Amino acid sequence: MKGQYLILLTALFISCSSSPKFTFNKEISSNQIQQNDSLQNINHAQSIDSLQNYNPVPVDTIIGIASYYAHKFNGRLTANGENYDMYGFTAAHADMPFGTIIRVVNLKNNKSIIVRVNDRMPFRPDRIIDLSYGAALELDMVNDGIQKVRLEILEWGKG
Repeated sequence: MKGQYLILLTALFISCSSSPKFTFNKEISSNQIQQNDSLQNINHAQSIDSLQNYNPVPVDTIIGIASYYAHKFNGRLTANGENYDMYGFTAAHADMPFGTIIRVVNLKNNKSIIVRVNDRMPFRPDRIIDLSYGAALELDMVNDGIQKVRLEILEWGKG
């Protein structure tokens, strides 16, 4: 009788649990990034790495606090449908269009990186952007966790 209750209880827990909405993918190739970019109607034939030399005049500038997200989300689907690559140069923003290209400047050390918005972040009035771990590494802000930054909007996305 106890065995039947255990089986019934196990079945109840399994049926009430939600299935994850992501697939785990440790690596995402630059080829996949380029495919996703073209799917999002981004006007760039360059890979994310080649965007680091992209140097137009910013169309807008915002100053505020940046944070980053990493291991817990690696491989999960981002809001635009890509798999999150924690070592990539991407970012989450509350409402900027997907595909927006941003130069992020760490105001503590003046290091900069160019990222592409591909995810949404929860509304936080004290934060303006969540960066990928790779972008945070390049900006030397991982130890601080959060950092005052300047966002230079280089190109608005269409997504």
